[in-house]
Amino acid sequence: MTDKTEKSITSLPNINPDILARSGRKKRRRYSVSEYVDGIVSGNRTILSQAITLAESSLPGDYECAQEVIEKCLPHSAKSVRIGITGVPGVGKSTFIEAFGLHLVSLGKKTAVLTIDPSSNISKGSILGDKTRMEKLSVHPSAFIRPSPNSGRPGGVARMTRESIIMCEAAGFDTIIVETVGVGQSETAIHSMVDVFMLLLLARAGDELQGIKRGIMELADIIAITKADGDNIQAAENARITFTGALSLFPPHESGWKPRVLTCSAKQNKGIAELWDTIQEYLIFVKQSGYFEEFRKRQAVIRMHDTISECLNNSFYNNEEVKNLIPLMENLLYEGKITSYKAALTLLEKYFKR
Repeated sequence: MTDKTEKSITSLPNINPDILARSGRKKRRRYSVSEYVDGIVSGNRTILSQAITLAESSLPGDYECAQEVIEKCLPHSAKSVRIGITGVPGVGKSTFIEAFGLHLVSLGKKTAVLTIDPSSNISKGSILGDKTRMEKLSVHPSAFIRPSPNSGRPGGVARMTRESIIMCEAAGFDTIIVETVGVGQSETAIHSMVDVFMLLLLARAGDELQGIKRGIMELADIIAITKADGDNIQAAENARITFTGALSLFPPHESGWKPRVLTCSAKQNKGIAELWDTIQEYLIFVKQSGYFEEFRKRQAVIRMHDTISECLNNSFYNNEEVKNLIPLMENLLYEGKITSYKAALTLLEKYFKR
């Protein structure tokens, strides 16, 4: 192995200690609720990472402990700017987020990046690894990157992303970036947990409007045309004009804000500062109108209903009688001896003990 190769390997970001813990090489210590909270509030990133892992766990004991931790973190949260970023495949989300994040930390911002990776249908684990895709940002002392599998959840958002945001805010991060898997019909859950929704698009991706879901366009507060460099500069400008015109045909945002379309190049670090300035303009606008506070309150209500659904789902699938009956229902479905509706109704009746 050459010196150059060795240097490259040793320069990689540190492996998340939770990964080592799950592999069995090192048993992770289980903290008490107060130890988790004290560690998070003091800015201990190892404990923060382990607390997020705890919140992502589907085990009943872990779930209950995580909820206590989150409740105690709430008084220390809600002081950040929450930015949601999504985009079409190949748009360069990770490259953009690294450039954007490096700009934020250069301004003195403490930035947490919660990236939602696609999950393997077999292992349910994360397919991609954002710490290896954002090498410069991942080692910056003012940045924290947490990749999480979406576990197949519609909306492209990890099961406990809202709770992760609360814990990151309690740890002192004043800017939270949430990256979703990509654009799709149901990939709008992120909008209910962030203050600013940014859509990344490409020029020269065929018909610029084709395949872009209307719902995503209507939710976007800011659209960024990426990779506006080299021979692509004019195409990016043309796309900016096209999307600006398309947005004028949509109903006005309930916030009263008129969405902006900008071009940028993460590779050349162009347009990144302008995007942050536009976010600042948006925040000033919605705070002065009162929409910012109103939307935060509405998000809390949405979080309540999501929590109810999550708790019921966990309670149902962790019910021993239901777990024992599920294999039988599945076999009957495979054999064509029962309808899906009847199978579901049988399981629900067992759960509710009717």
